Amino acid sequence: MNVLLTGFEPFDKDPLNPSWEVARALDGWQPAVKDGACTVRAVQLPCVFGDAIARLEQAVAQWQPTLVICLGLAGGRTEITPERVAINVDDARIPDNAGRQPVDTAVQAGGPAAYFSTLPIKAMVLALREAGLPAAVSCSAGTYVCNHLFYGLMHRIARDGLCCRGGFLHIPYLPEQAARQLAGAPSMSLTQIVQGLTIGLDAALAHEQDLAIGGGTTH
Repeated sequence: MNVLLTGFEPFDKDPLNPSWEVARALDGWQPAVKDGACTVRAVQLPCVFGDAIARLEQAVAQWQPTLVICLGLAGGRTEITPERVAINVDDARIPDNAGRQPVDTAVQAGGPAAYFSTLPIKAMVLALREAGLPAAVSCSAGTYVCNHLFYGLMHRIARDGLCCRGGFLHIPYLPEQAARQLAGAPSMSLTQIVQGLTIGLDAALAHEQDLAIGGGTTH
């Protein structure tokens, strides 16, 4: 059994992207599962509209995962935030790494307005909080390449009837990134984020259905 974990290349002139640093730190990690073996496969994606989805689809075809978690950076957030919903809108504040800047366009022409994550996002948040790590459910993945990829993943799963669950998770700045911001910014260490991902992955693998609990949403 494979778990596909993706992270983005650096963007917006930053020399690193914590989403990829976390993903590659977990490449080859084997979570404990009841039946059989499970291995995390990490893949770096371009921070480019269209190309990110195409590379993700190649990785899905290659690894045939039962679980797909895409990671992205949300600078300014203070928590690890599993995303609830992807919307069918590209509206880029800045150009991507290929200079593309779509405005008010659909991720998928004729596609549904939105897709919900099929990860147990509340179970993941609860597990993170019980471990002493700040976490919350987010109801907005934005309209940049992160949301674009999230929507593309869920559309592929729905369109092709894939037997896997999937979703997106945003992480904060690393401390060295926060230090470069003019007024500083919230951050979390790479060690903490990696720990959080192992806890979140364990929770996702342990819960086929999400927990029916209230609260935990702050974004």
